[in-house]
Amino acid sequence: MRRNSLSRLLPYARKYRGKIAVGLACVFLTNLTAAVAPWILKYVIDGLQSGFDGGTLALFAGLIIGRSLVEGLFRFGMRYQLIGLSRDIEYELRNDFFRHLQSLSPSFFERTHTGDLMSRATNDLNAVRMVLGPGIMYAANAVLSWVIATALLVKIHAELTLLAFVPLILVAVSVKKFGQEIHIRFEKIQEQFAEISAKVQENLSGIRVIKAFAREEAEVEMFRKLNREYIRRSLSLIKLWGVFYPLLTLLLGLSSVALIWFGGREVVRGHLTLGELVAFMAYMGMLAWPTMALGWVVNLFQRGSASMARINQILDQVPEVQDDARVVPLQILQGSLSFRGLRFTYPGASRPALCDITLEVPAGKTVAVVGPTGSGKSTLVKLVCRLYQVPEGMLYVDGHEIHRIPLAVLRRNVGYVAQETFLFSDTLRENIAFGTEGATTHDLQRATALSHIHGDVRDFPRQYETFVGERGITLSGGQKQRTAIARALLVDPRILILDDALSSVDTETEERILRQLKEFLKDRTCLIVSHRISTVKGADWIVVLDEGRIVEEGTHEKLMALEGLYADLHYKQLLEEELAVS
Repeated sequence: MRRNSLSRLLPYARKYRGKIAVGLACVFLTNLTAAVAPWILKYVIDGLQSGFDGGTLALFAGLIIGRSLVEGLFRFGMRYQLIGLSRDIEYELRNDFFRHLQSLSPSFFERTHTGDLMSRATNDLNAVRMVLGPGIMYAANAVLSWVIATALLVKIHAELTLLAFVPLILVAVSVKKFGQEIHIRFEKIQEQFAEISAKVQENLSGIRVIKAFAREEAEVEMFRKLNREYIRRSLSLIKLWGVFYPLLTLLLGLSSVALIWFGGREVVRGHLTLGELVAFMAYMGMLAWPTMALGWVVNLFQRGSASMARINQILDQVPEVQDDARVVPLQILQGSLSFRGLRFTYPGASRPALCDITLEVPAGKTVAVVGPTGSGKSTLVKLVCRLYQVPEGMLYVDGHEIHRIPLAVLRRNVGYVAQETFLFSDTLRENIAFGTEGATTHDLQRATALSHIHGDVRDFPRQYETFVGERGITLSGGQKQRTAIARALLVDPRILILDDALSSVDTETEERILRQLKEFLKDRTCLIVSHRISTVKGADWIVVLDEGRIVEEGTHEKLMALEGLYADLHYKQLLEEELAVS
């Protein structure tokens, strides 16, 4: 996996092969023009010994200036094309990463830290970009520098070249050995950075709980431990670099010593001219930076490979819920539901959340689901939206097996108000109109009137343009729930699901909302999940769940007459209300 992790970038590279070709051509021409300078210097030094005139010197000076200008032009093109290319691919990869996250099922996010995903989308993706830009550019630059300079060195003096290159073989061996260890240590650093990101994200999201329990110092200490471990791992990598770079410098120094000793003797013997020796040393100098850069490039590729492997772990995740190959071409649903012996177990759970659920919900009817905490109420309605994978042959919508209905069509026809209300850090208008394209103010007013939030909105200074803050922090719990209901109503769903969506409003407001919803729900299917009997007693049919099974069902009057679990829940709530009043 580590070896092939960067291969996933090949389709992106192929898309920009034109830019890559131009960039690499600029790298070649940059090195070619750079290689001309020592050769000009050779002619100048040897010419000075044989007696150049002023005009010839001026000509060579002009050549040096012209060569520098041309090299600068190609060097600019090299950086502009290849560094620009890395930004283009970074843009596409980040979009694809985000798009893939949007396609994944809720169960994936339940088992994955948000901070870890943020770390991969930022820190890891930046490490990959460094491979695509500076990594490719400096790698190509090093290879071409070596090829061109080596060819010219051999042309000047082959034996001297072999002697000077002996220490460079040790450089290659060192780069390979150190590179493997760099990869391992950088992977550990990235993992720890993800831990830190997750901790920060959780603390910022739960800051009110932390303050309420005076846990600030304890959380700071936990963060300090994570941060200390991150520094320890980073220092471990730095120590490795602290040995690596001086070692490269030492090996290059040995090459220079051999060059001066043997090359000087060749000049004295007349086998080399002074100009050739100076040019030879200049070409060896040209190899110094690429050789040093080779270590940096190895570091970039090792970091990029480790980071791309972490990104691939997410990109390789297959959505648990996706369209079946045999979907039916539907656009509008009527809303009838049929549960046929439905059995469902959460991934990794030891016991099923729902067992043998058999229930018919005709289109246009309101069915309520009640039961003790943990009885499977929310699980049942989540399966109607296919937020989790439903076992085949156990749930039908309008007579079609739910897997045969396109996901986009199913969810477009379902208005879902979750138990935990989530609002985006935006205006009320954007939150309410989130699921609807082109909603007018009149549409918003109608939806907010039905959810009984319109009066509150009218009292806000900026009304629908009121900014609600992160997760709707500026609104009360009841206001958030009513805003979420308005959002679901605005999509004009054929099936409306209210999962304990009125738990934060008082009973008087709850009655008003339910009364106003009656007209809206005339020809729509509605599933209401609630702990309150007052919320569900007006439903056409009531289902009582306990430990994932249907234990009672019927109308309010019929269930009260049974004097079973439903009646017990009702009497307990009446007693709680009496105690609260007294």
